[in-house]
Amino acid sequence: MDEKDKILLQLLEENSRVTADELSVMTELPVAEVASRIAALEEACIIRKYSTVVDWERAGREVVSAIIELKVSPERDFGYDRIAERIAKFNQVRALRLITGTYDFQLLVTGSTMQDVARFVSEHIAPMDRIRETATHIIMKTYKENGNTIIEHESGERIPYSF
Repeated sequence: MDEKDKILLQLLEENSRVTADELSVMTELPVAEVASRIAALEEACIIRKYSTVVDWERAGREVVSAIIELKVSPERDFGYDRIAERIAKFNQVRALRLITGTYDFQLLVTGSTMQDVARFVSEHIAPMDRIRETATHIIMKTYKENGNTIIEHESGERIPYSF
């Protein structure tokens, strides 16, 4: 992977809908080479998936999101990996990370209501072997998601700026 591949990745991460023609202009590469490089990055699983950031509140669908932190006893010879594989299978789990600090895992979980999220944690996550403790934080409002700012201002409204 060279610098042109890294530039392509950055541009696609910012907007996965940008066309090969547009990428060609931005990178000064021929369209065929852009397409070939993207195909190679997909084949190598460097580009894993293309996705859309949806404002579900604006779309009229209630979604409750929560950050769940877990203290876990790692498995001998497997560490955290097999526990993470079991947790990752749940559709409610949108993200799963091994982290440093007081807790071992951080999950992003979604449901239709706070009760859905609470039920999921109490019935599926907390009772799992090796889970020692959970902490649930309900997300009140999202301002930025996957690098995309979601905050909207009325036209003409000035935003304070400071260093």
